[in-house]
Amino acid sequence: MKKHGKIMLLIDAVIIILGIALDQVTKYLATAKLKKQPNFVLWEGVFELDYLENTGSAFGMFQGQRWLLLIVGVIFMALIVFLMLRLPEGKKFTVTHVILAFLVAGGVGNMIDRFSLGYVVDFFSFVLINYPIFNVADIYVVCATIGLFIMFLFVLKEEDLEFLSFSRKTKEK
Repeated sequence: MKKHGKIMLLIDAVIIILGIALDQVTKYLATAKLKKQPNFVLWEGVFELDYLENTGSAFGMFQGQRWLLLIVGVIFMALIVFLMLRLPEGKKFTVTHVILAFLVAGGVGNMIDRFSLGYVVDFFSFVLINYPIFNVADIYVVCATIGLFIMFLFVLKEEDLEFLSFSRKTKEK
């Protein structure tokens, strides 16, 4: 692995560690300050802090399926890390590294809760649009997913993704 690749993996690790730390600190604060308390209104009718113990996944799906969510999460995180290790060098792949690092930070942040508590602590609430309550890890996952969508739609070309192939192409004469 070249020097740039090692530097990118170090940056990925820093993003993941700091991202998880921020997520866990905010969840700790939410638990300490919001649990069994009325909603804390930040902007009347728009945005509140509202403690919720979510035993499901995104948008409350798969309620009570803790082990299924953990197993799927571990597999998904392993695939992302594998992808990060295979990413070629280049500016567009640097952005992809950062996006994937935030995706891992978000996934691991919620998996820590699911494993240690049996639920995920959520606390941000957009009451204006009745959006499901979410947390910092969820922000990472949603923003990273949007970022990947944009990368695949507008930045990466089909030939940029050849590194994903396990087959070796032979030149035809």
